[in-house]
Amino acid sequence: MALSKARGHTILAFDFGTRWIGVAVGDTETRLANPLGMFEASKRKRSIAEIEALVREWKPQRLLVGLPLGQDGTEHDMARRAKRFARQLEAHFRLPVDLADERLSSAAAEAILRETGRGGREHKHAAHALAAQIILQGHLDESPRR
Repeated sequence: MALSKARGHTILAFDFGTRWIGVAVGDTETRLANPLGMFEASKRKRSIAEIEALVREWKPQRLLVGLPLGQDGTEHDMARRAKRFARQLEAHFRLPVDLADERLSSAAAEAILRETGRGGREHKHAAHALAAQIILQGHLDESPRR
């Protein structure tokens, strides 16, 4: 079943990592997030091409990047890298980019995969898209209805 492009505002979300970037799509009308997949982060030109294809397909009104904070809320190196990635997206696509606290999203994604019998190394890649979905769903759940 294909995901519908509903009338609300479409949001593309990214679970930023140094090796992989997970992607999810959601809509402010349905208030549901769905995992889309992931791509390799280490090749910048290829990453931008992947995101350009997603932007063309989904025509989002905004983007969301997970911000990996420490358990005490402090920023560390990955948070700075995620912020830089968000700035690059904003400059390249001329779309508003929000940051969302992503603490424990990857751990939650891996737990969900284990609970559904898809844990372990062979399903590790699925965790990136699922983490992006968790980040976006949290954002949609916390956002006021439009």
